[in-house]
Amino acid sequence: MVDPSTAVPLGADDTRPRRARSIPPVSSHDRRAYGALDLGTNNCRLLIARPADDGFVIIDAFSRIVRLGEGLAGNGRLCDAAVDRAVSALCVCGEKLRRRRVHIARSVATEACRQASNGAQFIERVRHETGIALDIISTEEEARLAMLGCSALLEPGEVPALIFDIGGGSTELILVDTTGPQPRTVNWFSAPWGVVSLTEVEPVDQADEAGRIAAYARMRARVADAFAPFVPHLPAVAADTARLLGTSGTVTTLASVHLQLPSYNRRAVDGLVVPAEAMRGISRQLAALPVAERALLPCIGTERADLVVAGCAILEAILDMFPAERLCVADRGIREGILRTLMARDGHGW
Repeated sequence: MVDPSTAVPLGADDTRPRRARSIPPVSSHDRRAYGALDLGTNNCRLLIARPADDGFVIIDAFSRIVRLGEGLAGNGRLCDAAVDRAVSALCVCGEKLRRRRVHIARSVATEACRQASNGAQFIERVRHETGIALDIISTEEEARLAMLGCSALLEPGEVPALIFDIGGGSTELILVDTTGPQPRTVNWFSAPWGVVSLTEVEPVDQADEAGRIAAYARMRARVADAFAPFVPHLPAVAADTARLLGTSGTVTTLASVHLQLPSYNRRAVDGLVVPAEAMRGISRQLAALPVAERALLPCIGTERADLVVAGCAILEAILDMFPAERLCVADRGIREGILRTLMARDGHGW
C-alpha cells in the first residue's frame, strides 16, 4: 500500500458543479489548496480543493477521456497516440495546479501504467514535460482510495457493504464495515477487466442485434469468471438489506439515462439510489443497440458509446454475484480519497 507521504509538494473539461458552500474566515494555513489527480486507463481527472468544516470545497476541476490503455491488451505497450493524448491532458492539469498555487498534491496512475512495458518511460516523460510526478499505485491502494472517497454515501447497516469501481483497465471490489467510527475495509479484490480492456478482447458491436446480444453474454461470462474467486468472501445478506455502492463513469452514465437527463448533472446523480432491475434493463437495452444509436443518447455521446456496453456487462456481473435490490451511485472516488488523506495529514479531520 502506498503511503500518503509520497504526495509531491508543488512549486512555482469536466467542470461538473459541486455544491456551493459559504466558507467562514480561516487562517492562511487553512487556505491552502490541495490537488488530487487520477490518471486511469480511460480518463484523466483532477480536483483542486480547500478544506472546509464539513469536508472540502472544490475550487477547480478537470476531466478528459484520454484512452491511455488503447491497444494495451493486444501489444502490452502504451501506444504513441494514447501517450500524446494523456500528456496533453496532463499539461492542462499541471497548469491548473500552478495557477491555483496548490500547496500539496498527489498524482496517481492505475491499471494501464501497471501493465504497460513502457509505463516507466511514460512516467518520466510526464515528469519532464508537465512537472507532474505520477505514482503508479497498487490495486490495493486504488481500492482503498476509492473507498475513502465515496463510503460516506453508504447507508447505515450491520453487514458489510460492497463498493465497486469499474475502471478502464480493471474493476475493484471492496467489502466495507461501517459499524465503527470510520469505515473499514474488510476485504478487496481486483479483476483485470475494465471498459477498455473488456471491449478490446470481446468486441460487442456486431452487425446484427442477435450478434450484439451474444457478444454481451460472452462479456458477462468472462467477467463472472474473473470475479469467481471473490464470491466466497461475500456476506450472506437479504437482497432488500444488501448495500451496494458504485463509483465509475459506467454507473453515473446509466443513472443519467435512468433519469432521462438531457445533459449530465452531478447534483442529480451523486448519491442517487436506483433500483437494480432498472440498471439491468438499461444495460441490456444499450447492449442491443448499434454503436451509432448509443452515441445519439444524451449523457453517452460518441466518446462513451463504444465502451459503455462493457461497463454494463461488468455491472450485471456484479449484480449477479451480489444481488442487491438497490444501487447507490457515486460521482466521487479516488480523487476525493486522495484529498481526504492529504488534508487529514495536515490536521483537517471530519
